[in-house]
Parts: sequence; structure tokens; C-alpha cells
Amino acid sequence: MGRVSARIDVPGAASDAESLWYDHRRWPAFVDGCKHVARVTGDWPHIGADVIWDSYPQGRGRVLEQVTAYEARVGQSLAVEDEKIRGTQRVSFVPHAEGVTVSLELDYELKERRGKFGAFDLLFVRRPQRESLERTLRRFAAELRSDRDPGI
Repeated sequence: MGRVSARIDVPGAASDAESLWYDHRRWPAFVDGCKHVARVTGDWPHIGADVIWDSYPQGRGRVLEQVTAYEARVGQSLAVEDEKIRGTQRVSFVPHAEGVTVSLELDYELKERRGKFGAFDLLFVRRPQRESLERTLRRFAAELRSDRDPGI
């Protein structure tokens, strides 16, 4: 099993960050690779709800995210699955004096093992997964800033 994580500090209230994060209609603006959300079922972002979204060509394909844990103003855990991986993704919101730290963590396993998992994982999976989380958080921060100051 592999694990990657990323975090970013953003200005403003945790509630604003959380509100944007859980607005699946806006995911194409910041979730790395998300072309469009195909379906939402259940009481998103609460336990048991799920979102199915599609990536751009050559991306992750169809992605299923099902909520396994949720606590308002704290975070959410999802069971995630796409064509190549399955795992658990967690987002958390930690307020501080200057704003909020948004953290993403992904624990994953490859559906198809190739050769020695460790070497393949480090070279071809872990780094791209971490970079994807980082891109998501950078775009998320930009989207949140534009909500706060539409003149940007």
C-alpha cells in the first residue's frame, strides 16, 4: 500500500474552505483531472453518499468516491476507486490564526501489480499521485481566493 499527502494554508474561515471543497459542481475547476461530475447519490458530503466523476482522456477514467466518514468543520474520508487504484482519501480542515490548513492524504493500492511493487510505486505511481494532490490544492486555493476577491 502506498501513501501520499499534500497540504496548503489558505486565508479565511474553515467553513468557507469546507463549503467550496464539498461543492462537487465546482470540482472541474480544481480537482486535478476532473472533467465533469457524472452522478451524485445520497446526502453529499455525509456518510454513504457517493460521487462518480470522469476525467479527461488519458486520465484516471471514471472515478468513484464514496463517503466513509464525515465530520463538519473537521473533514471527510472517502473510499476511492478508478481504473488503476483503490484506496482511501482524507481531507481535513485545521483552522489557525491566519486561516486554515487544508490537507489531503491518499492511501492506495494498485489493482494490477507490476514487478517489484516498491520500485514501480516510487517511480511511476507515488510521485504522480502526490503531484496530483498538490495541483488540486493549488487550484483549490486559487478558487477560494477568487471567491473572496472576485477582482483577482
